Amino acid sequence: MSERKLREYIRKEIKSIFEGRDYKREYEQYQSKPEQKKRRAQRNAARRKMERLGKVKKGDGKDVHHRNRNTSDNSSENLTAIPKSKNRSMK
Repeated sequence: MSERKLREYIRKEIKSIFEGRDYKREYEQYQSKPEQKKRRAQRNAARRKMERLGKVKKGDGKDVHHRNRNTSDNSSENLTAIPKSKNRSMK
């Protein structure tokens, strides 16, 4: 990375720290992409499936975990409900 690009990157990062998140920019650059919309729809479908099975409820503090880490595989054997804190700490 060139020094100029590095300075610009650092400037943007510092600006975002002090001004907060730019949600419009995030949506335009990431969330509006077709592949990301497809992934989000797959995650939502997994959540709805687990709700129908009675494994999770809205506001219960649980995430739907994909055991094989493939979010497009929404088979019952691959889905489990775990606490958000545990699911979001996994790497």
